[in-house]
Amino acid sequence: MSHPHPHSSPDSVLFIGFLALLSWLPMPFASNHAWAWAIMEVWIFALTGVWLWKFLRSEVSLTPVFIKARWILILLTVWTMYILLQITPLPYTWVAQLSPQATYLHSLASPDLTLPKFITLSVDPHLTTVALLKSVSYVLLFGLTLLLINSRHRLRWLAYILVFSGLFQALYSSLMTLSGLEYGFFHHKTVGAGVATGTFVNRNHLAGYLEMCLAVGIGLLIAQLEDTSNTNWRGRLRSWLNWILSSKMRLRLYLVVMVIALVLTRSRMGNTAFFSSLLVAGLLGLVLSRYATRATMTLLASLIVIDLLIVGAWFGIDQVKQRLEQTSFATESRDEMDIYVLRSYWDDYFLTGSGLGSFYSVFPRYRGADIQGYYDHAHNDYLEIGAETGLIGFTLLGSTIILSLAMALVAQYRRHNALCRGMAFGAIMGIIAMLIHSTVDFNLQIPANAATFMIILALAWIVQFLPRHRSHSTTNAS
Repeated sequence: MSHPHPHSSPDSVLFIGFLALLSWLPMPFASNHAWAWAIMEVWIFALTGVWLWKFLRSEVSLTPVFIKARWILILLTVWTMYILLQITPLPYTWVAQLSPQATYLHSLASPDLTLPKFITLSVDPHLTTVALLKSVSYVLLFGLTLLLINSRHRLRWLAYILVFSGLFQALYSSLMTLSGLEYGFFHHKTVGAGVATGTFVNRNHLAGYLEMCLAVGIGLLIAQLEDTSNTNWRGRLRSWLNWILSSKMRLRLYLVVMVIALVLTRSRMGNTAFFSSLLVAGLLGLVLSRYATRATMTLLASLIVIDLLIVGAWFGIDQVKQRLEQTSFATESRDEMDIYVLRSYWDDYFLTGSGLGSFYSVFPRYRGADIQGYYDHAHNDYLEIGAETGLIGFTLLGSTIILSLAMALVAQYRRHNALCRGMAFGAIMGIIAMLIHSTVDFNLQIPANAATFMIILALAWIVQFLPRHRSHSTTNAS
């Protein structure tokens, strides 16, 4: 099988720029520095601006997928408008009704202790503005994915780019860990020595990124499987020999390398989320897919058995297991922090939140004496997003994820095309992995991981609504 190559079209340069962006995002410390996420935002805004310019010149048009996914786009737009509302000055009496705690803090900040006429729902408008720009860029990236992935050819390209990006991180992090060089992104590591971090700072965030890349890679591998259940033993032997000598085996080796790196991160929840999501997505795939083959079941079994028992045993799965066994409420402070966030912080800002991105400045007011160290994020994406955006924001953002997962499940059941089914599996597994990992970590606060997760969500809609033929066709494949 030959590797895919992009078609020449009016938006081919945009598509190349889009793929280059995905490759770049994890490189500079997962884009988790101000200068790095500024590059991300400018890059995404530039791609969007060029696409709009071409659209006005009638060189490009809305894709069927974009049109069919308009409701999720509307929901994401409402989310960004809500964050904008958090930093919009509102009458004091309005905010007093919606968020008494925010009103109280704003009154303390008044130099003459007089009640201001207009205040914001966010207690730190600057940090919320920074977070708003990120959110807008993520939503635009979601939309660009729907607009630029307009064929199965480009869908395959997107999948390979994510696999190769994960493979690079895996090779680089494994080399640094096993050789003892311990360099990150052109910088000697000051934290995370002895474990795989790649160009990320935190091993758990590298694990989160690898989970998503592995999910896409496994989906791509499933899409290339052929059913050999009706052949005799000679036919099966011939098929296995062809498999060993084919590009499928190279892809399988790429996945093995990424699993090795995932184990080397020693991330407890990273490894748990990967294998749990693989098991859950595999079971769902076998139940929902009307076109599941014996080869698919064999692959899923081999992924669990070979990767967990053989690769993991060679590269230290026992150390991950040991970390899990040693984990307890006595050794962890994240559980106490979660209690403070849930019972005090979120309770004070239950409806509208303290402002997206404001955890950094708000949580110190709620931390107890038993919390050691400094936390700029809650080690739980659910609690942090809930505390910062309240019930309203949590519902809006949670709905987009649940709807995308549901769409991927529908595609797994309905689509006949092997690539769409495989990518549906990848989207299901990637979403489930991140939902599991987010219970104890903050992957969605890391730009590279948050942006990649938006790509995974967009994949769920693409595989369901991608037309049978070219993107200009309005015919929807069954």
